[in-house]
Amino acid sequence: MMRRMPPAALSNKRQAEIIKAVRIQGACSITDLAEQLGVSNETIRRNVKVLSANGLIEKVRGGVMMPNALSEPAFPVRMNEGKAAKQRIANHIAGKINDGDSLILDNGSTTAYIAHALTGHQNLFVVTNSVVIANILAIQPGNRVFMAGGELRNHDGGSFGPEALEFVKNFEVQCAIFSAAAIHPEKGFLVHHLCEAEFARAIIERSEKTMIAADSSKFGRKAPLRMCGPEMVDELVTDAAPLPELKAMLSSNNICLSIAS
Repeated sequence: MMRRMPPAALSNKRQAEIIKAVRIQGACSITDLAEQLGVSNETIRRNVKVLSANGLIEKVRGGVMMPNALSEPAFPVRMNEGKAAKQRIANHIAGKINDGDSLILDNGSTTAYIAHALTGHQNLFVVTNSVVIANILAIQPGNRVFMAGGELRNHDGGSFGPEALEFVKNFEVQCAIFSAAAIHPEKGFLVHHLCEAEFARAIIERSEKTMIAADSSKFGRKAPLRMCGPEMVDELVTDAAPLPELKAMLSSNNICLSIAS
């Protein structure tokens, strides 16, 4: 069994630089670390493997974070966090959707509330990678619901991977609605997993309009992966006005801000 080495015993300067960068930023992608330190992705991966084995950093898909860093709670927990705010957001978005519209909904707790709010609509054309959302909307008369294939995550029933990305390429819809784990005035829209970022980018490409549904608790939070550039988002629907810095970021990127009352 490999013994854990204390931080002072790091085997080389490169590993010390990686630890410092991750500690400052909370989390980093492999590519970002390589660019910051002026080395190859493979060099970063090789050193990350050693650091992770000794418990000094934690590997996540596509990146690294400090051990015990804030991660995304399980889906049932997320469904109960900020429930009233998410319901307001869901009802607000449902009011923007017409019978017969075509949508893509990602796998999120807020988008699950949106699915519930859409049960009064008819003849919706819905694409999703969420078992929860598919179950809610597929049983409504007149709806057509398409579920992305791929491996289902055990903690939330979301379908991700190459199969899901290929699947969504078959569609062209009016609106893509997705969630974010964090919204930062400088870093933009963030998520916890690379597969979530990849799926968000894929559905943006397949829709006429893109909308992020996120309650105000996401403002200023940290997450390790950038989901998409702000210029790719048309509208943010939330439950409270953001601080001036975030509001300026939205305005400079022509993102419509809608506050659900």
